[in-house]
Amino acid sequence: MTLQAFLLLAAALFAVGLYGVLSQQSIVMLMMGLELMINGVIAAAGAFWYHVAPAAADGQVLVLVAVTVMALEMAMGFAVTTAVFRARDVDTTDAAGDLKG
Repeated sequence: MTLQAFLLLAAALFAVGLYGVLSQQSIVMLMMGLELMINGVIAAAGAFWYHVAPAAADGQVLVLVAVTVMALEMAMGFAVTTAVFRARDVDTTDAAGDLKG
């Protein structure tokens, strides 16, 4: 695949994620949109790294670390969302607006 194809895929992932973030009120759907946006950025970074220095493993390690951090961040976000839902029966961003500290 060419660099342009990877970047087109990354832009599509980012655009779908941005649409999901801006159009949804459910906290879980908002987090799914954020995850798609992060996946688009990771795909673009991995593609750039592969086309700049294909012999070096630095880019692969960085992408692996980014995916791991993303998975941990999403797990923590879902844990907080579950705790908020159980405590207050809130599942939309509008209803969670009063949780500001």
